[in-house]
Amino acid sequence: MSEAVHLILIVAMPFIAALGIAAAGRHPDLREAITLAAAAALIGLVWSLLPSVEAGERPAVHLFDLLPDVPIALELEPLGALFAALASLLWIVNSLYSIGYMRSNREQHQTRFYVCFAIALGATMGVALSANLVTLFLFYEILTLSTYPLVAHKGDAATVRSARVYLGVLLATSIGLLLPAIVWTHSLAGSTQFTPGGLLADKLEGPAVGVLLALFVFGAGKAAVMPVHRWLPAAMVAPTPVSALLHAVAVVKAGVFTITKVIVYVFGIDHLFAEPSAGWLKWAAAFTILAASIVALRQTNLKRLLAYSTIGQLSYIVLATAVLKPMAEIGAAIHIVAHAFGKITLFFAAGAIYTAAKLTEIADLRGIGRRMPWTMAAFTIGALSMIGVPPTAGFVSKWYILAGAFQANDYLALFTIVASTALNAAYFLPIVFAAWFEAPAADSRPHGEAPLPVVGALAIAALLTLAFFFFNQGALDLEMRLLVTAG
Repeated sequence: MSEAVHLILIVAMPFIAALGIAAAGRHPDLREAITLAAAAALIGLVWSLLPSVEAGERPAVHLFDLLPDVPIALELEPLGALFAALASLLWIVNSLYSIGYMRSNREQHQTRFYVCFAIALGATMGVALSANLVTLFLFYEILTLSTYPLVAHKGDAATVRSARVYLGVLLATSIGLLLPAIVWTHSLAGSTQFTPGGLLADKLEGPAVGVLLALFVFGAGKAAVMPVHRWLPAAMVAPTPVSALLHAVAVVKAGVFTITKVIVYVFGIDHLFAEPSAGWLKWAAAFTILAASIVALRQTNLKRLLAYSTIGQLSYIVLATAVLKPMAEIGAAIHIVAHAFGKITLFFAAGAIYTAAKLTEIADLRGIGRRMPWTMAAFTIGALSMIGVPPTAGFVSKWYILAGAFQANDYLALFTIVASTALNAAYFLPIVFAAWFEAPAADSRPHGEAPLPVVGALAIAALLTLAFFFFNQGALDLEMRLLVTAG
């Protein structure tokens, strides 16, 4: 198979699966078999290219010209390879979880759910493999539109209102800010191609750099840098598998991936480091981390707490990228993986608790570890990873971010990471303690674990969170290659 066909298949596979899922809608077993088969095939397609990317190759294909000098093209570079590998791996885990969750809770419109899920994964692959800003923007918008029905899945008035907030914020930011930033970039460089060393490295300077950076950062609303974050808590009305998709597999990762890729390939790390007008980004990221963590402390609903935790954790990636030192850049990319593993584990556990016991409030989780030990063991692992405790994935990424901050003598970044780690512990550890060591409420009804596919998926997610602490060399090799190719 040629590299061009290989890249096209990576993006096309989920869209082809969506057609098959739609055709098999009246046959649930076949519909779900197609979902799992497509997810497995996608893993094979993506992961088989990783060795060549690690070796320095950049497989590419030109698809067509949208406008003169505006191509739609795919290219697999190290950062995109890491994102694609992560999303393809978690699709099959999330699909297994979805089968148990959707059936156990007798959710309506399950065929539409699986179709939109597959389209969202196809769009995610397109974002990961985009060779230029225009291609990325196209798939970025498809991702927004395909996830709107998933957020609005329940269909009641309150859910639809929240889903409209989700859609409105993401479309307003991308069309109102991100698209003008892309047009401005094209007018300066005559291209939107992701370029090692930075497309704009010798074409823009002074305050304009900070302004264009702001358009990109806030235009990538999926990254939820405050004040462009309201959509994320609003989206918690979605079923838990969708929340996992939003937080771990695709949507928020597309946002921080976009910001990271723009800094590395559009501005260039060295160029941005030399521009004082770009210094605001660290302050915005630090504020988001600390403010979101403080808001999370006040939450009483488990999924809303996890939502605000995600807002803060995403800005770890933005902060690390803004430190503009090699170790921090590695930490930013690694945190995309670490956060995905830890947060999908937490959301899976929250969904398992809802499925088995119909509990959503934090106060109701007292003593639940005795009745759902597998679920709460996984939740504990995910929580420890969010805090950054070894041996979890979160420790690895925080280690590199802190190393980069020390490398830069960046005291703002150091203070933010230490303070937010304490805040993370302050809102996660009381939940863990109450679940394992406090007596359950007197009126709580007996219950056991959620169905096997749900527990199996969350166990896999928890194991991935632990395994990444020990087996992370492949991801590190990809990111070292990123630093080499980015110049």
